[in-house]
Amino acid sequence: MAELLRDRETAPGARAFDGPAGPLARAREGLRAYGLITAMWIRSTMAYRTSFVLTALANLAATGLDFVAILLMFSQVDRLGGYGLGEIAFLYGAVSTAFGLADLTMGSMERLGRRVRDGTLDTLLVRPVPVLAQVAADRFALRRLGRVTQGLLVLAYALGSTDIDWTPLKVLMIPLMLISGTGIFASVFVLGAAFQFVAQDASEVQNSFTYGGNTLLQYPPTVFAQELVRGVTYVVPIAFVNWLPGLYVLGRPYPLDLPAWVAFTPPAVAFACLALAGLAWRAGLRSYRSTGS
Repeated sequence: MAELLRDRETAPGARAFDGPAGPLARAREGLRAYGLITAMWIRSTMAYRTSFVLTALANLAATGLDFVAILLMFSQVDRLGGYGLGEIAFLYGAVSTAFGLADLTMGSMERLGRRVRDGTLDTLLVRPVPVLAQVAADRFALRRLGRVTQGLLVLAYALGSTDIDWTPLKVLMIPLMLISGTGIFASVFVLGAAFQFVAQDASEVQNSFTYGGNTLLQYPPTVFAQELVRGVTYVVPIAFVNWLPGLYVLGRPYPLDLPAWVAFTPPAVAFACLALAGLAWRAGLRSYRSTGS
């Protein structure tokens, strides 16, 4: 049964979306379903507004402890890896905001392994909407706005306290960096979920690239070994979230002696990562055989 439903979900002509308009129509359908499901969870959350405010503030405070740790470091040193507090705050704020937006919109993907193990993914396959939209919107947690808010506050502090030689391109780079970074982290969430079709219990592996990547990028590349910097540049390209575009804004040299134009490639990298994640997701969904098989 699960195999039949899976094939219907991933068939090229599913629900009459044949021809050139198929992918676009399916994307619109997925976005509409995602919006409806998240709206349902938001209404549920706002039914207990005091609880929502308290959990959002707790989320903001908990994520803010990461930056408190950086402040404690700078109470003992003037520079870290050759970077001042304002520069590191800029990198921290950029990656925290991008990751927070990806976690807000796609963070529920990490629950897929549980659904694969207990067979509840079958209930999503019978619904006439894309499974990816359902999984991403499942139990949408509005409290995660606390992480986004905290990242934006740190970014605003960094922009106000750091001496940056502003140009129109550098001004444009700020929103470009945040949007592209969100896309890159979102693709990592989807890739991790696709891997769980095979591993079934790999949420911690996924977290090492999502939450671990967020923590890694809060610090400048100069504090890490060159092998690690190469890994997050050429293998899992999360360096394009904030290191490469951020160092362009700060007027700092790029790691690995990369050319100057790579600072403008995050949108292309994000698009490639999202395309790869989409292919991996479809391959994982096609391999699903339901629980007990």
